[in-house]
Amino acid sequence: MDKDRVAGAAKQVKATIKEAAGKVTGDVKTEAEGKAEKSAGKVQNAVGGAKDAARDALK
Repeated sequence: MDKDRVAGAAKQVKATIKEAAGKVTGDVKTEAEGKAEKSAGKVQNAVGGAKDAARDALK
């Protein structure tokens, strides 16, 4: 498993918590930051998946 997949998944979890905290406290900025970070985590996870697929194709 590529390190980008692990880091992307961790970023998604952290962002989900941040987004939820923003919703609970009514802080729109924190909620928006959480959503943006979650998207970045999904992209990073996808990049890691593509690297894994490329690595597997070369084997």
